[in-house]
Amino acid sequence: MTYRPELLKESERYRGRRRAPVPSRRRYAAVLATAAVGAGAVVLSSGAAIEDAKTDPVASGEVAAYAQSQGSGARADAAERANRSDERATATEAGSADGWVLPVHEYELRTRHGDPSQGIDLTGLPEGTPFAVVHEGTVVQAGWNGAFGYSVIVDHGDGVQTVYAHASKVLVKVGQKVAAGEEIALLGNTGLSRSPHLHLEVHVDGAAQNPLTWFQKRGLDFDLEIEAPYGA
Repeated sequence: MTYRPELLKESERYRGRRRAPVPSRRRYAAVLATAAVGAGAVVLSSGAAIEDAKTDPVASGEVAAYAQSQGSGARADAAERANRSDERATATEAGSADGWVLPVHEYELRTRHGDPSQGIDLTGLPEGTPFAVVHEGTVVQAGWNGAFGYSVIVDHGDGVQTVYAHASKVLVKVGQKVAAGEEIALLGNTGLSRSPHLHLEVHVDGAAQNPLTWFQKRGLDFDLEIEAPYGA
């Protein structure tokens, strides 16, 4: 069963994450002054350490060893990040049946009226950003879809369907098989939408679910941007 939205559904207002309060200018100036004093002390102490190192062979060796260890740590961090990227790319190429991946990255997560059962919005990205399907499946809708604008609906079996709405361009066709992480459309602002974003819903046997908790059970966390390319 392919899910169709009600026309008035997307006209409601969105509410995003709560932002941290901005400090007053007076408090901000005090923090800067304190930071400046601390920075001066650090510079003085660093200068003394360098002079000592120049005259003390042992101290000089310790400074060099410390610098080398810091560089090694940075290289290790970079290598770890690269390994994580390679793992996701390998999983996507392999088309893991159990894999669950994020449709986009570096987004701002929003829910409608604080009720994620009505779907989630991934905002803060420019129009035209490619987005992917979260899990392997078969495309059952691709094109114009009323209030959802250009959308894609993917059937994952067992009554599970995911809905991707407000796209600017659809990249797949009905009946096409897609793997987790495969690009299916470009982010847009079509249908009943006020700004470019990806609206994502998940339905089981035609009933809308809370995407946050439903995906978390499968290792996909939209709050923390955590994926499970090899399955939960």
